[in-house]
Amino acid sequence: MIAAADLTLGLLAGGRGSRLGGADKAWLERDGIPQVLRLARRFPGETGPVLVSANRGLGRYADAGLDAVADRLPEGSGPLAGLEALAAACATPWLLTLPVDVFDVNDCLVRTLAGGAAPHGAVAEDADGLQPLVALYRRDPLRQALAAMIAAGELAPRGLQRRLHLSVVRFPGVRFGNLNTPQDLAAARIALP
Repeated sequence: MIAAADLTLGLLAGGRGSRLGGADKAWLERDGIPQVLRLARRFPGETGPVLVSANRGLGRYADAGLDAVADRLPEGSGPLAGLEALAAACATPWLLTLPVDVFDVNDCLVRTLAGGAAPHGAVAEDADGLQPLVALYRRDPLRQALAAMIAAGELAPRGLQRRLHLSVVRFPGVRFGNLNTPQDLAAARIALP
């Protein structure tokens, strides 16, 4: 098992929310709690520091007591830019990444990923298939793989699974979901601001 002090939770919140009219998905509220805070508090005692990859409203994260890091890669680099920013800022040996627009994750996510991890980490597979942004990484190999991918112009997060030989950990019957469209929000009982 990975000690909480050795594991940073990295939330990917750098997207533009274009399918939601530009809404910042990190701050969408369900039951009065913003997504970013819901996920930041999701694993008490299992994760240590929390980092948020974000490209707007950085002061809002600071006001909420969260450390936000902006992309260092050019715009248009997609989620790989957020992963690179999180890996660069991560001060622990392990990094758990979650996109801020997942509907929810189960309570055993950290334990299950850690228990099934290959030497460099693991990626989750839920009932909808591989979830390349729900992953556990050993930080130093992740940094090296990201540098190689960026140099080669590879920007798909699924490439990390291949490069790092991450194990695939299945979560049968579980759906992390995704808050991408107004229909997704309606199903999750979230109103657009």
